[in-house]
Amino acid sequence: MILNMIKGHVAVVTGASSGIGHATALSIAKAGAKVVAGARRKDRLEQLQKEIEKNGGECITVACDVTKRNDCEDLIDAAIKKWNRLDILVNNAGLMPLSFVKNLKISEWEQMVDVNIKGVLYCTAAAIPHLLKQNSGHIVNISSIAGRVVFPAGSVYCATKYAVRAFSEGLRQELSTRNNIRVTTIEPGVVDTELTNTITDKSLEAFVKSAKTMQALKSEDIANSILFALESPSHMNVNEITIRPTAQER
Repeated sequence: MILNMIKGHVAVVTGASSGIGHATALSIAKAGAKVVAGARRKDRLEQLQKEIEKNGGECITVACDVTKRNDCEDLIDAAIKKWNRLDILVNNAGLMPLSFVKNLKISEWEQMVDVNIKGVLYCTAAAIPHLLKQNSGHIVNISSIAGRVVFPAGSVYCATKYAVRAFSEGLRQELSTRNNIRVTTIEPGVVDTELTNTITDKSLEAFVKSAKTMQALKSEDIANSILFALESPSHMNVNEITIRPTAQER
């Protein structure tokens, strides 16, 4: 087993206040990486920082709304100002307010596009100059099984996650062979997180209930898959990891 491949590396994690982002920040800090945790909920970030530091890790936090380009730039700048480098970017922040298109929840569509797509673009754009300067790095984008399987009420959400997968593959082709910057897409199935809390379409109550009764993945399961990709040897680029609960059919 390869251990401590990322020890001393500097990692930025978005959406770190809960769920997959929170678990990932803890996991990579435990592996020895210095963590810059970004999210909108500053109080949650402060709790995360205390937990990491209690376990002997290093962490700074930045209040960040990934829909704002300046916030994304400030997040990356915080890593450079503190540790003068950036090695890992985990684009995790995301929303999933599922709804049937006919219900025209257009403001929710816009939120998903802004967070799930533009947030990834903004953070990646802020990070790339530093990774290019070092001629090394690793970008991990959290897509979803919805980036492969479209389902009713998921049209817009699936579209955003397809976009993340396409963007990641384009990045890999552009940056991996030329600039030694690896790119990994993580595609989780049902995970026990706060993600379903953003669903306001009343007609999906049965869907939400069924998702909650399934033996879902834990955030730590996804964090472990991210760590596997990050700690792979330098000649190995883990392009995609699709991970479903055993009980999930599609």
